Amino acid sequence: MKFGPNSHEDRCSEGHSAASTIATISAALSVDPDIDSSAIEIRMLGPVVLLEGYITNPADRDKAISIATMIVGQENIQDRMLSRFPMQ
Repeated sequence: MKFGPNSHEDRCSEGHSAASTIATISAALSVDPDIDSSAIEIRMLGPVVLLEGYITNPADRDKAISIATMIVGQENIQDRMLSRFPMQ
């Protein structure tokens, strides 16, 4: 589900807004029934998507990163999510 053959940096410089990227990722996270994204925040720093906030289980981290990667590419994801699940 990439936006095209150009890199994410090129698309952003051509008018692709941070708000639309954030909205797209947020919508994709919220409709996925397999992830609790209620405490995940999405921000942008230049072309990089920052995933911040809290996750409630390890699978949520992987799923959130996977969804964001489909939209902007792996090289444009920074995981800053913190865990709220008991360490075993």
